[in-house]
Amino acid sequence: MVGIACRYQDKELFMLKYQRTVRDTIQFKGIGLHTGYPVQMTLVPAPPESGIRFRRTDLKNFEIEALRSHVAKVSYATTLMKKGVMISTVEHILSTLYGLSIDNAYVDINSMEVPIMDGSCGTFVEEIRKTGIVEQDALRKYMVIEKPIEVRQDNKVAGVYPDPVPRVTYIIDFEHRAIGSQKILMELTPEAYCREIALARTFGFVSDIEYLKSLGLIRGGSLENAVVLDPSGIVNNHLRFPNEFVRHKLLDLLGDISLTGYPIIGHLYAERAGHAIHTALVAQIARLGSHYRICTALELESVRSGGQTLMPETADKAKAARA
Repeated sequence: MVGIACRYQDKELFMLKYQRTVRDTIQFKGIGLHTGYPVQMTLVPAPPESGIRFRRTDLKNFEIEALRSHVAKVSYATTLMKKGVMISTVEHILSTLYGLSIDNAYVDINSMEVPIMDGSCGTFVEEIRKTGIVEQDALRKYMVIEKPIEVRQDNKVAGVYPDPVPRVTYIIDFEHRAIGSQKILMELTPEAYCREIALARTFGFVSDIEYLKSLGLIRGGSLENAVVLDPSGIVNNHLRFPNEFVRHKLLDLLGDISLTGYPIIGHLYAERAGHAIHTALVAQIARLGSHYRICTALELESVRSGGQTLMPETADKAKAARA
């Protein structure tokens, strides 16, 4: 893994220098949480600058880029749509790729919904790490937040703020006694994502089941792919973390924020949020282009001399001279 140690806002920051993709194809089988349909999904290496692209193999490989411009619905899951073709419940696989710092991949899928697996990203992460991740001949680009960007809806908040390192905070507050108020704050690295976030499962309430089914949702939901709660507590098994609920909400946030198209250097923050406000933040980021800049690790590491920023190649030479 080739990275670069940057000085940014007087702090040392290790950043990946090059874009990355999966080493080989990786296959997954499962069912859609909401459709209940069986689905096969394959991750395929993609060239530099491709980004993440879904391809509906049942529709002649129709391609939908994982970008804000294709967000269609955000009720209970994030759905992308292009020219009437949909891919739903994309947040978990997008979270996995963002969390593992994978920039380019094709996600081939033979149905309209990403498989839910066990309700977490654990299987995705395990198979990707087993197969491997490779660096490519293109510099990785980052979105560096320079001014606060946020959205508010009643008591819900989502924002991103200047910070020298990628950092995330999530706060939830549920009346259910098994959840209550929970908070997680962490610096975001691939290692931290695998350790702290990937295994957190989605969750739902018995009291909502009939309503959701009346909307045509959760047809594939079960005790095998979600933490289910009734008034007395947790119906199935035990939690993987004492605060698994807030960890899963953070998992969802990372999948949704990946729709900006760039890894973010800044402090992501969400309180009492969900897919709707996550994606509203993505849209707000797109509107406020003056609040951030897109740059490579080399550009961020640029050496200042006499008040002027040197070109990246000059910065490389200066760094070599210091070494």
